[in-house]
This record gives sequence, structure tokens and C-alpha cells, in this order.
Amino acid sequence: MHRTRKAGQEPEKSPGRCKMAARRRIRLLPKHQRRMEEPRWGSEARDEGRTEKMEEKLKVRYHSKEIEKLTYIEGKGDWIDLRSAEERKIKKGEFCRISLGISVELPRGYEMLVAPRSSTFQNFGLIQPNSPGVVDESYCGDNDILMMPVYALRDTEIHINDRICQFRILRHQPRLCFEEVESLENEDRGGFGATGIR
Repeated sequence: MHRTRKAGQEPEKSPGRCKMAARRRIRLLPKHQRRMEEPRWGSEARDEGRTEKMEEKLKVRYHSKEIEKLTYIEGKGDWIDLRSAEERKIKKGEFCRISLGISVELPRGYEMLVAPRSSTFQNFGLIQPNSPGVVDESYCGDNDILMMPVYALRDTEIHINDRICQFRILRHQPRLCFEEVESLENEDRGGFGATGIR
């Protein structure tokens, strides 16, 4: 049935026509903006909404009753602090591993990054030589205790419950296929460190 519209009334827009118009606008955007601006419909939009609410379970076994339990610090981002589970006196120039007092089982498909807190060097004079440390999901036994390897740049002391490092988990990267080419066909930026210091 043909619908008539009153004078001055805007014609109705069908969903299909809206999608086509939006896609035409996307093609006019620069390449680096297209993915950010591209609208999503149907299952893709539903999946995106579900991802925002998703939680993963991290199983934790504590090896010390003295250290505080893992928790987020509200308003301080999504990295989670790890604490020393032992008392240590470390001399300048000495390397050692500090027990963090926990074993974990990561969610399937994830790995953990462990890095010093921003205040670790200032407070303790310690650096983490392998920073960031990577813990893969196979390191998941009861006695696979997390450790922080440190090198002391001054004499220092670590006490139980001192927050010395932090972690977050990330999904594994996709499997890569290595393609050998004669040229990358890109313009050179100027080499390592070419952007300068200012």
C-alpha cells in the first residue's frame, strides 16, 4: 500500500538506506579513521556490548598468610599490585629473586606481564633486569610461585607486603605467518631513535 505524506513532512528512512548512506560516508574518510568511525549492526554490535561486561577468572594460591590479597586500587587503572612475601636485605650490585607469595592459573588464551611499579626504583633502588617479565599460561602449578628478579643499585631492604611490582594479563597475539619480501615498499622513518629527544 502506498503511503502519502503531509506537506513539509520528512520522508521515512529505511534501515537499509541508512546503512548504505553510512557506508558511503565511511569510504570518504581517510584510511586511519575508517575502522574507528565504522558503524556496527547485528551480531557484531551485540558481541561488542558483551565484551565490555566480560570478566575472566584468575585462580590464585597464596603461599603466605601475611601478604594482603590481590585487589584493584580504585581509580588507579587496571594494573594490579604484587607484594613481597619475604624480608630481604640486598647489597648494592647484588642480584636476587624476591618471592611474591602466589601461584596463579591464568585464563585460557592469556599471558601475564609483570613490571616494576613507578615508585620501585625511587623507594628501593631496585630495577627489574628482564622488565617486563612474561608469565605464560603453562606456568600454573601449585609451586610455580611468581618471583620478581631484581638488581640493586644501592643497599636496600624489602619487607613483607611492600608493593614492589604490578601485573596485568593480555590475550595471546594471533599466530603469525612470516612472509619474506625483497622490499617493504614503505618510506624509511630515519632509523632507530630518529624522532629526536624533544
